[in-house]
Amino acid sequence: MAKPNYNFQKAERERAKNRKKQEKLKRLEDETAKRQAERDDESDPDSPAPADACER
Repeated sequence: MAKPNYNFQKAERERAKNRKKQEKLKRLEDETAKRQAERDDESDPDSPAPADACER
């Protein structure tokens, strides 16, 4: 039977944890951007849209 490699297992857990944190952060940033865009659209409907908004 092979000896367990605890450092490798710990590194794998840390990588999974960091990946999960990054995914959560990206999801939260996307939701924030979406809310801000909706808020901007509602607050100023008469003004023309910015030039960069059409390109996205």
